[in-house]
Amino acid sequence: MLKPYEDGKLILKTLMVGIFVLCLIGYGIFQAKKIVEGPELSLYSPTPGGTVTDNRLTVSGKASNISAIWLNDRPIVTDESGVFNEKLMVYPGYNIITLKAEDKFGSRVEKKIEVVYKQ
Repeated sequence: MLKPYEDGKLILKTLMVGIFVLCLIGYGIFQAKKIVEGPELSLYSPTPGGTVTDNRLTVSGKASNISAIWLNDRPIVTDESGVFNEKLMVYPGYNIITLKAEDKFGSRVEKKIEVVYKQ
């Protein structure tokens, strides 16, 4: 039979181990969220469906959870926080710009940006 103070120590140890295990499980779920969500693309400019008056266009935005990113099938780079800024020439009239990203597990996301260039 355990003495009362030993019984309390056992309960306290069990409680501390339980809290530690729950914290580890919670952290694991939090980190797994990135894997489940896959790659994400946010576009800052140009405005999809907009009209531009300069044939030199800056495509900018932010990508997260990616291992590679392409603008019109050309690899581009991001900074440490996932922000990208790329210059692109557009033709007179209707243009479709394709932005693709892929994560290390092969999940892909694609955005098509339609702009009209008026001279």
